[in-house]
Amino acid sequence: MPDPIMYQEDAYVVLEPNQPEQFLTASELLAKLQAILVNRQDDLPIDLQKFDNIEAQARHLMETTCEFDVAPGAYLQWYVVRLEK
Repeated sequence: MPDPIMYQEDAYVVLEPNQPEQFLTASELLAKLQAILVNRQDDLPIDLQKFDNIEAQARHLMETTCEFDVAPGAYLQWYVVRLEK
C-alpha cells in the first residue's frame, strides 16, 4: 500500500526559460497559471476549452499536467516537491 505522504504537496518548483527556479505554494502556482490563461482564452488547448472559468482551467492544468506552452519557444513547467523529510 502506498505511503500517504506521497500525496502530500508542500510546494512546487517552477521552471521558466532564462529564469532561476522558483518555489511556489499551490495557491501561488494557481494564481500564476490564472494570470497566464487570462491572455490565452482565444487560443486554449482542447482539454481546457471545456471549463467555463479561468480558475477551473488553471486547477485542471495544475492537477493533470506539469508543462504549459505560454508562447512560441516559451514554456512553464512545475513539479510537486516536499521541502522536509
